[in-house]
Amino acid sequence: MSSSPPRLSAVVAMAENRVIGRNGSLPWHYPEDLKFFKKLTLGHPILMGRSTYKSIGKPLPGRQNIVISRTLPETPGLTILRNAHQWREVVAGEAQAFLIGGARLFETLLPECSELYLTLVKDEVEGDVFMPPFEADFELAEILATSSALEFRRYVRGKAQGPRKE
Repeated sequence: MSSSPPRLSAVVAMAENRVIGRNGSLPWHYPEDLKFFKKLTLGHPILMGRSTYKSIGKPLPGRQNIVISRTLPETPGLTILRNAHQWREVVAGEAQAFLIGGARLFETLLPECSELYLTLVKDEVEGDVFMPPFEADFELAEILATSSALEFRRYVRGKAQGPRKE
């Protein structure tokens, strides 16, 4: 347990054309991305919107699952918040929490995030949900790993220094 306020970090997989979803689910399946997500978030609270929760279909084990929704009924295994900004009260005492989507929740809570873990899918894919712009507020801190299809990146809050080639 930590006495300082919890740190919020975002975790997202995004295609080169900013797509993060299609028809209520991920438009790709990369086991290495799921493994990265699990390793990063296991043991920590995760915050998500209703659509993201519905795409997963059940609470993720080993994590406090917090869903921000005005319409989702109380559900076993979930903490339901009606207001996104209540997240700090719910995870008080935790050192770290992760924001896992979707797009509207990223728009709302990304300003409160200190880090962004991005899995870049090295492709342009069709989709109907897009990652909001974050590049003006975050700078690339490190490339954690790379493969032919994916690049795992960690961004930190800070003014980006000029245009980046990506």
